[in-house]
Amino acid sequence: MVSRSCTNLLDLALGEGLGITDFPESQMALPRVMTVSGIMSDGSASSDGDTDKTSSKSSERIIIVANMLPLNAQKDVETGQWCFSLDEDSILLHLKDQFAPETEVIYVGSLKVNIEPNAQDEISKRLRREFNCAPTFLSQEAHNKFYHGFCKQQLWPLFHYMLPISPDHGDRFDLQLWRAYISANKTFTQKIAEVSNPEEDYVWIQDYHLMIVPTLLRRRYNRAKIGFFLHSPFPSSEIYRTLPVREEILKGLLNCDLIGFQTFDYARHFLSCCSRMLGLDYESKRGHIGLDYFGRTVFIKILPVGIHMGRLESVLNLRSTFEKVKEIRERFFGKKIIVGVDDMDIFKGISLKLLAFEHLLRMHPHTRGEIVLVQIVNPARSSGKDVQEAIRETYSAATKINEVYGYPGYEPVVLIDRHVDRYEKSAYYAMADCCVVNAVRDGMNLVPYKYVVCRQGSASLTKALGVDIDSPRTSMLVVSEFIGCSPSLSGAIRVNPWDIESVAEAMSMAINMSDSEKQLRHEKHYRYVSSHHVGYWACSFMQDLERACKDHYNKRCWAMGFGLTFRVFALSPNFRKISVDCISASYKRSNRRAIFLDYDGTVVSQHSMIKSPGSDVIALLNSLCGDPNNTVFVVSGRGRASLGEWLAPCESLGIAAEHGYYIRWNKNAKWESLTAYLDWKDMVEPVMQQYTDATDGSYIESKESAIVWHFKDADPDFGSWQSQELLEHLESVLANEPAAVKRGEHIVEVQSQGVTKGLVAHKVLNRMVNDGRPPDFVLCIGDDRSDEDMFESITSFGSSASPSSVPDIFACTVGQKPSKAKYFLNNTSDVLELLEALASLTSKPCNTIQSELQV
Repeated sequence: MVSRSCTNLLDLALGEGLGITDFPESQMALPRVMTVSGIMSDGSASSDGDTDKTSSKSSERIIIVANMLPLNAQKDVETGQWCFSLDEDSILLHLKDQFAPETEVIYVGSLKVNIEPNAQDEISKRLRREFNCAPTFLSQEAHNKFYHGFCKQQLWPLFHYMLPISPDHGDRFDLQLWRAYISANKTFTQKIAEVSNPEEDYVWIQDYHLMIVPTLLRRRYNRAKIGFFLHSPFPSSEIYRTLPVREEILKGLLNCDLIGFQTFDYARHFLSCCSRMLGLDYESKRGHIGLDYFGRTVFIKILPVGIHMGRLESVLNLRSTFEKVKEIRERFFGKKIIVGVDDMDIFKGISLKLLAFEHLLRMHPHTRGEIVLVQIVNPARSSGKDVQEAIRETYSAATKINEVYGYPGYEPVVLIDRHVDRYEKSAYYAMADCCVVNAVRDGMNLVPYKYVVCRQGSASLTKALGVDIDSPRTSMLVVSEFIGCSPSLSGAIRVNPWDIESVAEAMSMAINMSDSEKQLRHEKHYRYVSSHHVGYWACSFMQDLERACKDHYNKRCWAMGFGLTFRVFALSPNFRKISVDCISASYKRSNRRAIFLDYDGTVVSQHSMIKSPGSDVIALLNSLCGDPNNTVFVVSGRGRASLGEWLAPCESLGIAAEHGYYIRWNKNAKWESLTAYLDWKDMVEPVMQQYTDATDGSYIESKESAIVWHFKDADPDFGSWQSQELLEHLESVLANEPAAVKRGEHIVEVQSQGVTKGLVAHKVLNRMVNDGRPPDFVLCIGDDRSDEDMFESITSFGSSASPSSVPDIFACTVGQKPSKAKYFLNNTSDVLELLEALASLTSKPCNTIQSELQV
């Protein structure tokens, strides 16, 4: 375990190379307080050092962290002073309008311009005062490596399903760019720490640029309230697993409390990656998807982003919008307009859209002179050979179409490749008969939403155009099935952007559809867009983040791991590492002791290829059994033949095999078994064999009292599906049989009803009571789910004992994880160390124990 005292070692090991160091305490840092009572973890003082201070928080604060601040910046040529204004197009700015007036929203992010180092402090204070923004400053070189390098040349293409299969197709992984990404994320984390109370304020991180900020933040503040929303797609596991730093990024996201995705597909891909690469299982908890990650539940939220209705409608009421609409109507009088608004990159499918439009003109000659495609191209957000290729293809296709199908007075494709103000885009939306979004892969894409709202118009716009205010509104959408908003637009015509002919036919269908059907589709879309706006998105996300963080102070936090493998264990406040001194004192003053030990993962390492116990284990067991006051049992799921052979040197040791179906009180005693009816095995084997034949990598393990179907080596998703189906199948087959079907970790097991390790503990303890030797000391150590039955059984025994004879009970699990036990040990070595300490207190002389250990 890596405790807080080891963080300096972490810095020495990784600090300068990857930029993962403890941040220096800023002079601007606000005091950290804890307003809810809770139990701090041992050795975590550095993260909770100020919890004795009185809270001065008077209102809720939300820290919104993104790559770029919602600000525009321009330098005055005459005075040399920087002028800042709010970016009205930024969705981050729209978020603020959705929260209660008393909620303070602080933005953390970079500026779109490079600020001179000597002016950074002054500008930071100014932006904090005037806009509630806290800027992060990266050097031009660092920004290029971080944003234009790792983000745009490696993460962005990969998340959009483009693999660097050749030097001319995407950029290969560059370790220097990854280090720049870590360093930039560290800078953002430091700024968050400066402006917030990380264990009180909610931190909402936006998009793929900052996916390891949660790890860096969680490392400093175990109880930080962290939400993350991914605006881009998340690729399937087959694509994502090619990323060399795949686990570091996954673990970064898992250090959040809530992770948001645009669609179920993106969430499903993320969950599949967690399952295949980290071995994590997920389940639905009262309608919410949750991942159990070291005692913490990481919630997954699926919620598409919306638009700000009020801001868009206000643009429609601008005089400049009225004038532009009239200009467009005059310019394209008598023609039907198809509009497209896309960024200039290879994933927006602009060239495919142009090829489809060309096919439409070729297959339907009568449309020549009747329809126009207005393609607005937003400036590229990155540079590189891919962007240059997209620009070349777009201009080449547009020029060809205009040359072949155009004539004086008619230009089929109007390509607008410049900065276009919001009012001008809104005017084109309002006048377009159809909007086409043909991206080959996109996170969300709000263009269809904006188009629908602009087609709905406003009273002022309708009046300015001289249109009857009660006239029906119509709109038509042709959208790619590979964009995030596609599932929510059920009235749109969905297309495969690579199918040129189908896209062309979809455009033709949209243009020629009857007005009544266009009206119905428009009304359906407008109802959805107007109700699922940005306010709905923001408030819903924050409500779920609050719910995900509500148990922060009800659990004890333990910091574990180095560097980007850091994670926090969140466990019961009463769950702690067992103290050798405490248990030794109890052991010495007791006279009748019961000791239950699991085998694999407890006294023998789970990872060892050699499953037989070593001489040191045999010596310890013999030492414990040699004390006449001790009753010692090894309780295992293994068969009696193996256990009997391996533990033969321990003559006084009790053994329970196959989870207690067979039990032997000592070496000279006979094996006892439950007289259970086992004819059901003949019914189970054919069913399991059927699933084994159909599931590559699975196999059947037949025990005397149980049959186990293993799928650990099968495909994780397919194996999990098959195991659930097998579970239901067997439950149906065995409905009237005395058998229990259980699903464990990568297994489905059928065993006789009532056979559990808990039954073994119950039987041994009751026998001691009946013999007039009720135990006054009970120790139980195990590492897996089956041992939880023993923990529950001995706890129940202690609760039912009379007040004058309540034994000291020590239920101890191996490894820090959620458990019914109150104590833990880290690993097998800790178990053997504890047993050695107890063995040294037995009635046997110490020199005898030492001689046994040396055998």
